[in-house]
Amino acid sequence: MDRTDRATATVLGSAVGDALGAPFEFGEPGAYTARFPDGRGEMHAGGGWERGEATDDTQMAVLTAHSLLERGGLDLPDVFHRFRRWAAADPKDIGLQTEDVLGSGLPWDRAAAAHFAHNSRAAGNGSLMRAAPSAVHFARYGRTATMDAARRLAALTHGDPAAWEGTAVFHELVRVALDGGDPVAAVPEALDAVDPAQRDRWAVVLAPGWHPGLATEFNGAVWPCLGSALWALRSTGSYEEAVGAAIDLGGDTDTVAAVTGALAGAVHGTAAIPDRWLRPLHVPLPGCGGTVLHANELAVLARELVSAGV
Repeated sequence: MDRTDRATATVLGSAVGDALGAPFEFGEPGAYTARFPDGRGEMHAGGGWERGEATDDTQMAVLTAHSLLERGGLDLPDVFHRFRRWAAADPKDIGLQTEDVLGSGLPWDRAAAAHFAHNSRAAGNGSLMRAAPSAVHFARYGRTATMDAARRLAALTHGDPAAWEGTAVFHELVRVALDGGDPVAAVPEALDAVDPAQRDRWAVVLAPGWHPGLATEFNGAVWPCLGSALWALRSTGSYEEAVGAAIDLGGDTDTVAAVTGALAGAVHGTAAIPDRWLRPLHVPLPGCGGTVLHANELAVLARELVSAGV
């Protein structure tokens, strides 16, 4: 596997995890195993989603990627504009917090902060779910730059610094994996770069002995979402097993599987993602003139993110 293959698998792996997990969203733990007792999971329709249809997780990820490529780098007002246009087009699903921020009418640099000031709770996993393309794009610039970009992108919709730091850690773990390293072993150094005010809480859920049964919040929160994804990665031996373990946790299955799928894709490469999952994969983009992307187009997008500006 080379860097481009790992990057492609990061983007594809996230989208596949999202679409595979979507029909199980808010279900009980064990539902995936109950449906596929032989361990061979299949894409299927359910919960309002077509077979292989990716959710808002991947839709927002693609919008981020399009902005990075078309604007030649990080243009935060442009990313926010794309998110706002998408939200106004009535997507099938959108996080409550993200919907509030994008629908507030406030400028890009004030909307999330105002929401957090009013609600005092904004540590959902909505910035983490869409971060695979930006993690691929910024990895070339090193730890400090990729973590900073993650924070700035997260802050567009999430005013809580916990969400910024979780997205930053994710960016860094992907960067390590793209370089052929072990993201699990890289956690301590990533934590050293986390805001000290947030570090202790992140250290708990990213610790080697942590498992989802120890979570103190629903996995729609950023802490157990990333913690569960890392647990699924380190406790399994393949992309397929990791994503299945993530979905079997229940709860916010599409997002936990999307985050897991990105990390597992970066580690195991494109050959590890089953073709039976890639074939039906499709990503509708509300607000973009009826555009629907498929696996081959996502792969092209990933390769462009790697090569842009090089």
